[in-house]
Amino acid sequence: MSAQAQTLAGLAGALKHKIETRTARVGVIGLGYVGLPLALLFTEQRFPVTGFDIDQRKVDTLQQGGSYIYRITPGEIQLAREQGLAATSDFSQLESMDAVIICVPTPLDEYREPDMSYITNTAQAIAPHVRPGQLIILESTTYPGTTEEVLVPILERNPDKLKSARNGSEAGDFYVAFSPEREDPGNDTVARRDIPKVVGGLDAQASALAAALYGSIFARTVRVSTPAAAEMTKLLENIYRCVNIAMVNELKLLCLRMGIDIWEVIEAASTKPFGFHPFYPGPGLGGHCIPVDPYYLSWKAKEFDFQTRFIELAGEVNTGMPYHVLASVTAALNGQKKALNGARVLVLGVAYKKDIDDLRESPALTIIELLQKQGAEVSYHDPYFPFVGKGRKYDLQMKRAPLENFGQYDCVLIVTDHSDYDYARIVRESQLVVDTRNATRGISAPNVVRC
Repeated sequence: MSAQAQTLAGLAGALKHKIETRTARVGVIGLGYVGLPLALLFTEQRFPVTGFDIDQRKVDTLQQGGSYIYRITPGEIQLAREQGLAATSDFSQLESMDAVIICVPTPLDEYREPDMSYITNTAQAIAPHVRPGQLIILESTTYPGTTEEVLVPILERNPDKLKSARNGSEAGDFYVAFSPEREDPGNDTVARRDIPKVVGGLDAQASALAAALYGSIFARTVRVSTPAAAEMTKLLENIYRCVNIAMVNELKLLCLRMGIDIWEVIEAASTKPFGFHPFYPGPGLGGHCIPVDPYYLSWKAKEFDFQTRFIELAGEVNTGMPYHVLASVTAALNGQKKALNGARVLVLGVAYKKDIDDLRESPALTIIELLQKQGAEVSYHDPYFPFVGKGRKYDLQMKRAPLENFGQYDCVLIVTDHSDYDYARIVRESQLVVDTRNATRGISAPNVVRC
């Protein structure tokens, strides 16, 4: 064995020992809906953890024992702080980390193409602090090839660092892997640690180290051959949902014309014990993953002269659902001899799905803007958002309306079916209810329109 090989084996062995003894210092970059829960998992297993974020507000909140994510309580943060969790915006501290995990956003730009700026900016912040024996893992959902084509070249630009193992070239002194996040906000039925963790390393050593690290906090790890295979795994999971939701949304539109209750049909089909998994229609797709990730693959596919027709068609159907909601509200008001222009509309729920505090890509935001453009006077209520300001694709600057005097509104529009709402009362006290989520199921009333 060459001297270099012995050195590399020693580095890997030392890191594995640190992982096994819970002394490996773990740095998590991006303390949002993915990064913060991950940091807490490592802290629970007694790893020394430092969270990194450019948002000083998040850093200060955590350092003071507070939380900015609804499902994570201040008590959990305070316990984690006692167990050693730290937060900082000082990226120079990365050099002292044994493992660095990147959990930053991967949105689309205005042309529905991948916005890689968060990954590239993070990689550039890491590069000066990469040291021998470090493990660097990307978790951000992205197109196949990102780890090798975007992340690694930036990390290798530091001339003081040896080259990583790539394409059979000389082995390097740090290790790189991809492991897709599998967060499901609002899911209380599956413990976070029981969700299998997929890992794909740049080489066998990186895969083994990433599997060892995640194996210390997750019940099961699943190794795949390359980072690209792991990247594609995540996209397959989300495209599977995107396409099936589009299919059931399209069937809903057809069933409305045919006078058939799509919800009754889905419930009946769900009794089949094999070959069927239920998906449910709605006002459009939300969340960071399903509305965004399929377009990452569509964009990458063009490099191979391949058109992802299923993905693009599903995107068209799902993107069109807020416009269907607009048309349904207009028709429902017409049925009461009222115009949408000047109508008072209360939107119930702005989170992208029930019982969570997440606005990312929420169809409710699009629906509110569409209603406003048609002249409606729009108010909203959501138990998780007292104020909706400005985001990447919206600028509403709206305060939450109280849940009272439903009769003052020409239409109450249910967009997100939060469990906190008393739907029987809403129907009883409202002039008109348009329900996009079947939240009023079991309630028979002439003022309810399900769309």
